[in-house]
Order: sequence, then structure tokens, then C-alpha cells
Amino acid sequence: MKAIKLARPASLDTFEVAEIDNPGAPGPGEVRVRLHANSLNYHDYAVAVGAIPTAKGRIPMSDGAGVVEAVGDGVTEFAAGDHVVSVFFPYWQSGDPPHGNFSHVPGDGLDGFAREAIVAPVSWFTRAPKGWSHVEAATLPCAALTAWRALVVEGGLKAGDSVLILGTGGVAIFALQMAKAMGATAIVTSSSDDKLARAREMGADFTVNYKADPDWGSTVRDWTGKRGVDHVLEIGGPGTLAQSITAARIGGHISLIGILTGIKGEVPTLAMMAKQIKLKGIVVGSRAHQADMIRALEATGIRPVIDKTFPLANLADAFRYEETGQHFGKICIEM
Repeated sequence: MKAIKLARPASLDTFEVAEIDNPGAPGPGEVRVRLHANSLNYHDYAVAVGAIPTAKGRIPMSDGAGVVEAVGDGVTEFAAGDHVVSVFFPYWQSGDPPHGNFSHVPGDGLDGFAREAIVAPVSWFTRAPKGWSHVEAATLPCAALTAWRALVVEGGLKAGDSVLILGTGGVAIFALQMAKAMGATAIVTSSSDDKLARAREMGADFTVNYKADPDWGSTVRDWTGKRGVDHVLEIGGPGTLAQSITAARIGGHISLIGILTGIKGEVPTLAMMAKQIKLKGIVVGSRAHQADMIRALEATGIRPVIDKTFPLANLADAFRYEETGQHFGKICIEM
């Protein structure tokens, strides 16, 4: 049975396509899943290139989708033939987050889904949306759920709100789709005019090229009639946070979900305090959040935007493509 394994130190040049043991039959409370797809996230990339160290021989990829082949004793939630999708935090079922690191995340602290089959506790999966392909379903555990938790669970998004979305990657495009489906105004930033044009085709109400307009936070605030936006999906991190605070309304909500500009930097605390901004760190969500989101996706008809798909053996090439920043939406792996 084939899998991808990481060397140590990790590098895209040292990915190993390995033969691993068949996982066998599921035990009590477990399911055996034939995996058909993964999707790439920045976290997976950080593990793959060694920016986030992990064990030698680790099987990467946090997002997996496939078909239940067998269930163990006591499993009633799924049956053989069901289409399922993994959860990012297998041991965060509901309620408050139980841990503040990635030690329990597949593809990081645990072996992930870059393999053909897995036996795991039933709690590692939820059902996939009805009618979705495995590639589509594999986009949900990290990117879609991050957008959902930021906007809906923590932000309380409602019709008439305004949402500022940084970038056009996987989380950003899901956020755009969710915002529009729920009756909100969506504003998108990018350094690519072509990507901004695509965002407008998808319903973005206003777009800004942040390279052409370094003071994009003021531009966004002015576009709202100087009120500012209700929600910001802050994907850049320290290099963009000041502009996000400028763009936000008094009492606005900023979801800090990315570190594309670094892991530390200055925070304009006076501006944030004066505007009484709510800043919330977001790292994906729970299994219960995912189940709620899947029902919402089915109700709204949202489907993921998939930029490009690679075979499992070419996972390193998929990450190299991610490095170029050319993608719009999700990059996926198909077994």
C-alpha cells in the first residue's frame, strides 16, 4: 500500500513514495477508510519543508476524503460505502479547544492522509457532503472550516454585514462564498488584478490590489462610507494587521488565521484599543463545527473552487506549485 513519507530534515526534494503495511481490519470504535483525495494547506507545506519539524518518516497531509470500507464493533454512525472526510483536530469533538498546538493533528503530530487507506477511530471523520466528489470533500477540514469558524462561529456573521477577505487562497475563497451565500458584502484583496477579476465574477462587491495601493485599509474603510468593515479574515499576520485594523469598524471583529508575513511583529495596540476591536486567533475548528458547516454547505449549494489536481506520487510537485502563489482556490491530490 502506497504512502508519502517525510525525511528528516524535511524537504520537497526528499519525499519518499513508500510501501506501507496494510492497516487491516478496524477494531471496536474504528473505521477503515479507502482514501481517494487530499487537499493542500499552508500548514501542510510548512511541515513538508521543515518549517514545522516533525518525526522522520511522518506521513503528511491533514485533509483526507474517501469511502468507508469496513466498520468495527460498536460503530453506528457510518456503514461500508459511506463517503467521509477527515477532521483537522481528531480529539477536538466539541466545546472549547483541548490543546494549543499541532501534536494531535494528522500530518504533523500524527501520521496523516497521504496514503491509500487508514484505520482510525470513527471520531476522526464526519460524513462528506451529499453528491460531492472526494476531491471536493478533501478541501473542507482545514480551509473551509477555518473560514466557517471565523465568520459564523466566532464572528456571528449575518445578512447585511461586511467582510474583508485577504487573498484568494483556499480559506479566502471559501470565505467569499460563505459571505455572499449569507447575504453579506464581500471585499477581497490580492496582488493580482486577474485574481481580483475572478473574485468579482464570484460576487465580490469591492476589490483592492494591495501592491498598487499600500494604504488599502483606508481605501476599504472609505468604500464603506468610513464606517469600516464588520469582519476581517486576517491571513497575512503581522505585516497586514495594521491595515486590517484601519479597515475595521469600531467594535469590529478580526479573525487572525494566517502567518504569511511572519510569526511576530508590531501590533498597533492604541488603534486597536481605541476602536475596541475584537481580535480572535483561529486554528480551524472542532468536529461539531465541521458537521454544522457541512449541513450549511448542502443548504446553500456552495461548492469548492479547485485550481489544480495532482496524483499522490507528485505531491512534492503540488507543493512546488503552491510555492508559486499562482493558485486560486484549492490545490488537491487524487489517489
